[in-house]
Amino acid sequence: MNQSRREALKAGAGMGLFGVLVAAGLLKPEVARAEWNKVAFDAKSLDEALKALGASDAAESGDVVLTAADIAENGAVVPVAVSSKLPGAQQIAILVEKNPNTLAATFTLPEGTMADIQTRVKMGQTSNVFALVKAGDKFYMAKKEIKVTLGGCGG
Repeated sequence: MNQSRREALKAGAGMGLFGVLVAAGLLKPEVARAEWNKVAFDAKSLDEALKALGASDAAESGDVVLTAADIAENGAVVPVAVSSKLPGAQQIAILVEKNPNTLAATFTLPEGTMADIQTRVKMGQTSNVFALVKAGDKFYMAKKEIKVTLGGCGG
């Protein structure tokens, strides 16, 4: 029997045993979980969400760019992009002022990562959307009104 086949069989047997032990409940592998700020995501107003994020003193900045269509035809899927030219960006958050829960998304950026994200958010009605960037332990933001013609949050 050749050496690589033996190694493959050993690895397969090991994985099989691991699977049996996990299924039997004898081993519990750690599950990777993203950290999240429950208080911020449960916030019902812009001020509550900003306070929970520690961004009550966020300043508007031209270095934060929020890109989205002026009119969203379907509030269930509104494409939003945020980019920042601020050095040392650590976090990007998207907040929708008139949603039942204001904070729509947060992204933690590892050091050296380009601060440029794209996602889709749900909007129940026409509202101001805020892009919040944490850089150097300070918060900066940009704002844009997006008009919704067909509601996505229960509308």
